[in-house]
Amino acid sequence: QIPLRRGGTPEDVANVATFLASDMSSYVSGQTIHCCGGMNM
Repeated sequence: QIPLRRGGTPEDVANVATFLASDMSSYVSGQTIHCCGGMNM
């Protein structure tokens, strides 16, 4: 029942953490980011 049709991996979470720690996320503030493959929308 997960829209992306696969379970998450540690790498999926690590990719989000890497993005948030990078300069690419400098305009992101006050957000909740769900790493759930679309299970919670």
